[in-house]
This record gives sequence, C-alpha cells and structure tokens, in this order.
Amino acid sequence: MSLKKATLIIILVLLIDQISKFYIKTHFFLGEEIRVLDWFRILFVENEGMAWGAKIPGQYGKLILTLFRIVAIGGIGYWLWDSVRKNLPGILIFCVALIFAGALGNIIDSVFYGIIFNDSHHQVATFFPEAGGYGTLFHGKVVDMLYFPLYGGTLPEWFPFWGGEYFTFFDPVFNIADSSISVGVILLLIFNKKAFPKKEISE
Repeated sequence: MSLKKATLIIILVLLIDQISKFYIKTHFFLGEEIRVLDWFRILFVENEGMAWGAKIPGQYGKLILTLFRIVAIGGIGYWLWDSVRKNLPGILIFCVALIFAGALGNIIDSVFYGIIFNDSHHQVATFFPEAGGYGTLFHGKVVDMLYFPLYGGTLPEWFPFWGGEYFTFFDPVFNIADSSISVGVILLLIFNKKAFPKKEISE
C-alpha cells in the first residue's frame, strides 16, 4: 500500500471522528443520552485521562499524558512511514494507518478542545466562546459518545465475586478514534502472519 492511500485512510478516519465529536459537543450537554436501540445509545461523556478513565495523578498529570501521547504518535508515524518505505505487507500498513488516525484523533481533543470549547455541564458547549474555553492548551478532554450496553441485569447469587450485583456488558463509552485503534490492533492480531511474514533463511 502506498503512503498516499494510507494518508487517505487517516484523513477519512479523522474527518468522521472530529465531525462526530464536534456535533456531540455542540448539540449535547454532558450526560445527555439518546436511545437508538436497546443495545445502542448515544451518550455524551468526556474522558480526562487514559482508556477506561484512568488518570495520572498530580497537577501535571494531564500534561504529562498529552505529551506522552504526542511522543507515541510520533513513533507510530515513523512506523507507518518506514513500513511504506520498506514495501511491507498492505495489511500491516492499513492497520498502522488506523492506529495512527485513532491516536491522532484523540490527541486533537487533548491538545485543543480545552481552548476551543467551553464546558458542557448543564449546557451545550459553544465553539470558540467569547469568555474562553474550559481549559488551556494540552488540557482538553476527549469526547466519547458510542455506548453499547449489550446486556444489563442482576447476576445470579451463585456467580463468583459479583453474584447479586447489577452487571452491564458492554459498559465502556468510546468514540470513532478509539474504534479505529481497536480495529487496527485486532486486525494485526488476526492477520499476524500476513502482517509480519517470517523471512526465509537461505541455506
């Protein structure tokens, strides 16, 4: 796969990701939910930290996380460029492009959203508000909205550890960028042998 095709994939993912986030941010208040189907809902939440809501503690935790993401995406970008340069398998380049696009999509939120939007608590956010954004550069929150509670119910008492408790599967709320990263990683695992073919050792 050529670098041009990989770039088109990245641009397409970024457009879908950012358009969906802009729409949610400018049409929903935090916590607002629309039930599309019983097992699919649009739920607006914001993620201040890493995956699953984890955070780096301390005053500079968010800044450290954002800078780490920028460094990481630099490494992924080099991996993509190097894979194209070495004419490695197309499935590998496709997957790395998806991972790069997803990582970049969430970095845009972390870097810029704090200065281009005001907060969404009990209100719909404004794009470039006169009073300024809810944060500063590198201190934005990632917008999530895709929620798939495929199952929800109370587990039987005999169930180990969580018996008698209410359980939801699948509970995380995520976005298009997260999906792009996940699809890229899953495809790499499924097509591992095609993505990373072993070189034949000549006798």
